[in-house]
Amino acid sequence: MRNVQFALLQLTCSENPTENWDKTITSIREAATKGAQVICLQELFQSVYFCFEESQNHFELAEPIPGKNTDILGELAKELKVVIVASMFEKRAAGLYHNTTAVIDADGTYLGKYRKMHIPDDPGYYEKYYFTPGDLGYKVFETQYAKIGVLICWDQWYPEAARLTALKGAEVLVYPTAIGWDLEEKDGEINREQYQAWQTIQRSHAVANGIPVVSVNRVGVENGQQFWGGSFVSNAFGRVIFQGSHHKEEISVIGVDMDSAEYYRRTWPFFRDRRIDSYGAITKRFED
Repeated sequence: MRNVQFALLQLTCSENPTENWDKTITSIREAATKGAQVICLQELFQSVYFCFEESQNHFELAEPIPGKNTDILGELAKELKVVIVASMFEKRAAGLYHNTTAVIDADGTYLGKYRKMHIPDDPGYYEKYYFTPGDLGYKVFETQYAKIGVLICWDQWYPEAARLTALKGAEVLVYPTAIGWDLEEKDGEINREQYQAWQTIQRSHAVANGIPVVSVNRVGVENGQQFWGGSFVSNAFGRVIFQGSHHKEEISVIGVDMDSAEYYRRTWPFFRDRRIDSYGAITKRFED
């Protein structure tokens, strides 16, 4: 069994990007001392979740990828011999921005980036104002420790995205996330139901594709949202092997079996039995 140690950095964020950056760097170092080999950061870790409103001022947070901060993370990854999966706000060109995750190998090499494909637009989550949909396709990064498929937050509701990433050879799916409860919602049952839906859909991706899922979410109160934390790891049969708190910061290191697909896909051979000849209509918006 090839057991790889994944760190999930579930942190709060302040209005001060420098504070958030320094906290994350400190947390990466702490995770490495705990034996982490792959360190997964939450979505847009350098700032509060700014998409709660539409404001041109927030575009100042964006940066080139690769760029200065991926270079800094590369030096840190090389020093600590860890892979870093870092979700950032990418400035591609004037007026063109993406929600992007960079992947840096354990020798400090920048392996590339994935641009978020599915962009939400809901009260408190006005992402279409900021982010152009990804155009790099679904990506798998062959790191020193594992072949990592990266998807981002709203992507996690789409089985097509998980399937296509798995078909590219991913051994694990990693989801940097920022999602929470509206503070105006007082019905605890609705809140519990929303969290369970979020976790269940990702666990189903693990089952359908026979590979583990690592999902890391931010925590804390920001601009009318209680980010619900609850970062978790699911094995390839959808069993939750770790779940974080809903209310506090955590730096958690969890062993994940990278060779499990062989067993689970032999037991339930979904890939063998896929009827790829019958799926053409999946590319249509709706079957009228």
